[in-house]
Amino acid sequence: MKITDSYEGTIERTLFTEDEISAAISRLATQIAEDYSGQPLTLLGVLKGALYVIADLARALSAVPGGPSEIIVDYLCVSSYGNSTRSSGEVRLLKDASVQITGRNVVIVEDIVDNGLTLSYLRSLLEERRPASLRSCVLFDKPYHRRIDVPVEYVGLQTPDAFVVGYGLDYQELFRNLPYLAQLRPSAFTEG
Repeated sequence: MKITDSYEGTIERTLFTEDEISAAISRLATQIAEDYSGQPLTLLGVLKGALYVIADLARALSAVPGGPSEIIVDYLCVSSYGNSTRSSGEVRLLKDASVQITGRNVVIVEDIVDNGLTLSYLRSLLEERRPASLRSCVLFDKPYHRRIDVPVEYVGLQTPDAFVVGYGLDYQELFRNLPYLAQLRPSAFTEG
């Protein structure tokens, strides 16, 4: 059974294929490697959505000649959606990073930036810890409902104005395992 068989009838359309996502991650890795050539780098993935992004990005960075001298991978976990398709507007830190970032080059790795609240919250939190540099990398940019103009230095792909799932993004904890980005059929979910 293929992964997509269990979701048959719920996917409206594929937005970005596995190959398109892989190419975007390679582009992001090249950009980041150029900016941090020969320097140590800490990648902070935002769980749960960025699990696949950060794993693939760290591997891609390691393959770029002349990239960072070392790569540390750590995670934060935040919540702002719950079981809804819309952010509650309240960002809560569920798990903090375990590494010290003071004086280190840090890139926050997110699956998607939508309204900007989560990324703004994380940037403020991490800036207080005085990293040497702090930048943001998002695989998917969804700028249509941005409430906060938050800096995003590295952007992979721009999504349409739709509820998207796959490649780490979920609806009620489902669909994260899709190897591509998809739009759900409206009948696949109900607002709670």
